[in-house]
Amino acid sequence: MRQPSVLLVEDHDAVRRLFDAALTSAGFNVRQASDGLEALRALDSDPPDVVVLDLIMPLIDGFAVLRELGTHPHTRHIPIVVVTAIPAADLPGLRIACTLTKPVMPATLVTAVKRCLAER
Repeated sequence: MRQPSVLLVEDHDAVRRLFDAALTSAGFNVRQASDGLEALRALDSDPPDVVVLDLIMPLIDGFAVLRELGTHPHTRHIPIVVVTAIPAADLPGLRIACTLTKPVMPATLVTAVKRCLAER
């Protein structure tokens, strides 16, 4: 059986490593991007089963990544778990499967990703 794939988009190295370790331990095939530009390139080459996305990043922010994901038929179906310091109430109208407010425990992230995949 194929491992579900996750694109982890986070600009803070320590947080990205922590989340990567938790998701990998939970059985996910994790690819990483440290900014929105890397994320868009990764999405274009090999769309994942789910995206874990920070919103505030350099170069291209998570909001631009969300817009881009929603405009393409091969990516608009991908569930998105947003991990951000922005309160969920301040993110109305965005196509997000789940919003987690930082700081986020790795186990909470794994649970959210599993839930998103189960609801697809």
